[in-house]
Amino acid sequence: MKITVVALGKIGLPLAVQFARKGHTVIGADVNEATVKQVNDGIEPFPGEADLAQYLVEVVNDGKLTATTDITGAVAQSDAVVVVVPLFVDEKGNPDFNQMDVATKAIGNGIKPGTLISYETTLPVGTTRTRFAPAIEKISGLKAGIDFHLVFSPERVFTGRVFADLRKYPKLVGGINPASGERGVKFYEDVLDFDVRPDLERLNGVWDLESCEAAELAKLAETTYRDVNIALANQFALFAESNGIDVQKVIDASNSQPFSHIHRPGIAVGGHCIPVYPRFYIWNDPTATVVSAARNANETMPARVVDTLVRIHGDLKGQRVVVLGAAYRGGVKEMAFSGVFPTVSSLKKSGAIVFVHDPMFSDKELANYGFDGYHYGESVDAAIVQTDHAEYQGLTSAQIPGIKTLLDGRSVTNENNWQGLRYHVLGKPL
Repeated sequence: MKITVVALGKIGLPLAVQFARKGHTVIGADVNEATVKQVNDGIEPFPGEADLAQYLVEVVNDGKLTATTDITGAVAQSDAVVVVVPLFVDEKGNPDFNQMDVATKAIGNGIKPGTLISYETTLPVGTTRTRFAPAIEKISGLKAGIDFHLVFSPERVFTGRVFADLRKYPKLVGGINPASGERGVKFYEDVLDFDVRPDLERLNGVWDLESCEAAELAKLAETTYRDVNIALANQFALFAESNGIDVQKVIDASNSQPFSHIHRPGIAVGGHCIPVYPRFYIWNDPTATVVSAARNANETMPARVVDTLVRIHGDLKGQRVVVLGAAYRGGVKEMAFSGVFPTVSSLKKSGAIVFVHDPMFSDKELANYGFDGYHYGESVDAAIVQTDHAEYQGLTSAQIPGIKTLLDGRSVTNENNWQGLRYHVLGKPL
């Protein structure tokens, strides 16, 4: 089978490699010429994805994976097309379909009868059927569900462990009609392998949800649930701090109850999933007051954490403060919607002189985001742990001379390494 994967980002490229490792001929299509060149040279464009560098070299050398900027030309050669173009929201929280529409137009210009198109990009409910199906039909002159097959199949993986997650989690598929659903199921059974999961109520593998709307909602439900859960944990943490309660002990006790799971509190969760996808749901369902309240609560956490720093450290005007971690998640070189941006903004509004440290980013890369880089050994007055990088678990006060206050917003540091100064973990009693 010949497959085109549209967009070679942190999900798209591992998918393309996975398909190629299953013996299929894969074309990776991306508008970024530098990315295309790196892939064709067998060079990993971004670090941090387990096994990707090794697997990429193997499939490129075997001739199973090539890359191109010509989406239409790639689609014209393919039996199946998988779309992983990112979808963001604008300043009002509405989906910005521009990049997706451009990619869909290119696909429509190249598609031939019998092709399967699978959108894996997380979408608002109804988008596959009401936006992309008509667009492809208009451009190609073909009928969705009759002349070509169309499904939505959400990615359910975390960057850094994509290959493992592809095996671990059931692959959800929803077609625009039963024939498309059947074709989608067959496709993913051909390109994926699955771990044995005795904990699941049904066999791990490809699950047909019988409509693209059901598959779209399934992904939004997963991410929105997490956002609401995190907001709840964060509000527990803020309340506990002010009332002399250790919130982590409360959460651990609550999670011992069957069917109960409360996330750990934290400054903010970034990436494309948590900050963006609940907005897709709200766009579909503006009456979703619980979801809106949770999203707003999580967006205020960086400012609330800076307020906590002021309470334990004092006035920040003229104080040198380092934010430890720019990435949205530990071990991932990605700042998309990271809490570092509002945290730095709130610190500056408080009059602090702000620096940012992240072991995965160079000074130049940090400067491109408007941050002044920090190096161990430089004197500061206070620090906030923003990202749960493994490196910060062993961090000591000796590495940050002059520090008087450490506020750990991700509960990753060791209190024994911070004796003799003000040390606070979010959710602990103040």
